Amino acid sequence: MSPLIALVTRLSEAAESNWLMALSAAMPQETIRSIRQLSPDELGRVDIAIVANPDPADLERLPNLKWVHSLWAGVERLVLELKGLSRPIVRLVDPDLARTMAEAVLAWTLYLSRDMPAYDMQQRQSLWRQLPYRSAPDTRVGLLGLGSLGRAAARQLRLAGFAVSGWSRTEKQVDGVETYFGADGLDAMLRTSNIVVCLLPLTAETTGLLGAREFALLPANAGFINFGRGRIVKTIELIAALDAGAVKHAVLDVFETEPLDEQSPLWDHPGVTVLPHISAPTNPSTAAKIVANRIDEYRATGVPPDGIDFDRGY
Repeated sequence: MSPLIALVTRLSEAAESNWLMALSAAMPQETIRSIRQLSPDELGRVDIAIVANPDPADLERLPNLKWVHSLWAGVERLVLELKGLSRPIVRLVDPDLARTMAEAVLAWTLYLSRDMPAYDMQQRQSLWRQLPYRSAPDTRVGLLGLGSLGRAAARQLRLAGFAVSGWSRTEKQVDGVETYFGADGLDAMLRTSNIVVCLLPLTAETTGLLGAREFALLPANAGFINFGRGRIVKTIELIAALDAGAVKHAVLDVFETEPLDEQSPLWDHPGVTVLPHISAPTNPSTAAKIVANRIDEYRATGVPPDGIDFDRGY
């Protein structure tokens, strides 16, 4: 009998159904079923699992599973929950995701550079006051992370006229970007960045990377955008930096716990814009085609794609 592909998620039934339709349309030659609907015999026919935050116990029900493809670019939850899984786990690498993230970085950088939070506050106070204008070339944006997302964001920012710096764990060169690396490089970049944008993955090295010491290095009236992962930032220390004026405004799209707790002080802080993890949503259409290509290659060669490195965390 032909093999099956199992869709394994903890999404709502409606969201999972939308993914099932997109994946099936991209792979009409494959039989893709939700694991919720598979019989015991059918579980044994599954050789590939396509997952979105899967319950580890569900994957253990697939005795002949060969490899796993995630529908998300971020894999820290998979690294945490699936350490015992011996099969390769492949993360989504979607060029459209980089475009979407670059679009968000530019949009929210403009939001901060053009003082939109202040004008919003003035409107609430019925206050008519023009604030000093700072041009894009006079504004330096520091990108934390120079992978595919960071490079795409740098291109968009440069096209808009911003001066761009970038930091990475190891040395990298990016056209038109002043690059830094390592601990000393991080400090140097922070000291010159009017707006800092975090695009880093969550690893052992990046957990708690940004706290009181780092925020104190920023120039006066600096802005901060976190589109990476919530645990990279020490939240209490960020709030203290906002209260002290070390950070003028923070745009936060990711948090230690999501959804953000209703009692979190971030909701009501005047120096914080809270977003519900929308900076770079996965596009089901483009993602399904990428997954389909990976599966087609596997059917032709019998060799699973390279999986994530659990030691590195991505």
